[in-house]
Amino acid sequence: MSRNIFPSNPILFVDDEAHFLLSVELTLSSHGINNIETCKDSRTVMELLSKRQYSLVVLDINMPYVSGVELLPRIVDAYPDTQVIMMTAINNVESAVLCMKQGAFDYVVKPADDTRLVTAIRRGLELTGVRDENEMLKKSFLREKIEHPEAFAEIVTRCNTIQSIFKYIEAIATTNLPVLITGETGSGKELFAKAIHTSSGRTGELVPVNVAGVDDTFFSDTLFGHKKGAFTGAAMERKGLIEKAENGTLFLDEIGDLSIESQVKLLRLLQNGQYYPLGSDIAVLSNARIIVATHRDIRTMQASNTFRQDLYYRLKSHLITIPPLRERKIDLPYLVDHFITKAASELGKKRPTAPKELYTLLGTYPFPGNVRELEGMIFDAISVHDSGMLSLVSIRKTIAEYHNDRNLKPAHGNEQQSQVDEIVNFPGRFPTLKETEECVIAEALKRAENNQTIAAELLGISRRALNNRLRRTGDDVEA
Repeated sequence: MSRNIFPSNPILFVDDEAHFLLSVELTLSSHGINNIETCKDSRTVMELLSKRQYSLVVLDINMPYVSGVELLPRIVDAYPDTQVIMMTAINNVESAVLCMKQGAFDYVVKPADDTRLVTAIRRGLELTGVRDENEMLKKSFLREKIEHPEAFAEIVTRCNTIQSIFKYIEAIATTNLPVLITGETGSGKELFAKAIHTSSGRTGELVPVNVAGVDDTFFSDTLFGHKKGAFTGAAMERKGLIEKAENGTLFLDEIGDLSIESQVKLLRLLQNGQYYPLGSDIAVLSNARIIVATHRDIRTMQASNTFRQDLYYRLKSHLITIPPLRERKIDLPYLVDHFITKAASELGKKRPTAPKELYTLLGTYPFPGNVRELEGMIFDAISVHDSGMLSLVSIRKTIAEYHNDRNLKPAHGNEQQSQVDEIVNFPGRFPTLKETEECVIAEALKRAENNQTIAAELLGISRRALNNRLRRTGDDVEA
């Protein structure tokens, strides 16, 4: 099975001891860090650095010809963006302090503990990744257009906010750090995960897993697999989905519902790139990119100890927040057109014409179910369609039921005050009841683009009742 090279730019190890360099290569390779270049002659280091870019440089302090202490300031001056880790067999505090003052990223004592060495290397790579990402972000936001629009073809939008997210995705797609996607239910989180995977250029699959309501055993078995005899009924070995995502992307949806026990295992995977199949005490390496998504506010979940803080900070290395449909209503005409075409094709019906009133009607609705709800509304309307013009009966019914439910739902105490604060705002003098009624009617007509039927639905009254109020004020409007 082919494996990705990690990191993309090699790590340069400089040491005059050949056996130590071989040991380092084996240790790091066993932890998934396999792009390593070694150098035994410190006199050639500056020439090597001039010819190619390295993710990190690891220098031994005591070497013949040119010592690490002499090389460090030269590397920092000539290549300030390259992180340098110092290594020495002498545990000398003064030497360590001097190296850090001269610009070293970290200091490791030989013989290096495997965990300490791997941790130092990964921390250095993360810092290098953040630096590279910042450079890519600067370039991406200076560009007027995204470079690979085909990666985002399934996301229908003209919204500037979404376009900015596309640019961000292009900037972070090739990094190995995890991505956290947040957004309300139905906002299209899986489509954005797919766009990240496509933009990454990874050769493996995108493997989606919904972890909502999954207990720890099922989570471990599904993701990590099991050995034969690991539990009752495990008659044969089973590979986990993370192995299916080799060289690709593992997408964990509804991560906010994951149990604490499973969160610990996910954290280990993110930190070390390792996991344990059920029934095995041998760690398996994974190079799958991890993308997670949730509609829940996992920041507030930390306060109630239902989501680990360390996992949250590890996951939000890259954070994408998808705006709800009510905040991107500029996309409504394009989404409606897309879903009408899709529904007509899948249901085997002639594509109907959408009445102009449809867009005004949808513009008054907050879409609690977002894009997925809009798609369902259009499919429902197409399913009963039998004429040239699309009927709005089912869509009107859905919107009317939403407003009726809100009007009938009683509010008490703080909830009632919250509703008042949300709806009522009088920055100037306090209006009379008559003025309030006139203002509310005027606003309803404005949002309904002077369509009295839609305005009456917004106000929760009949069309006739609205006409009577308009006649009293002399503002009758033709619908």
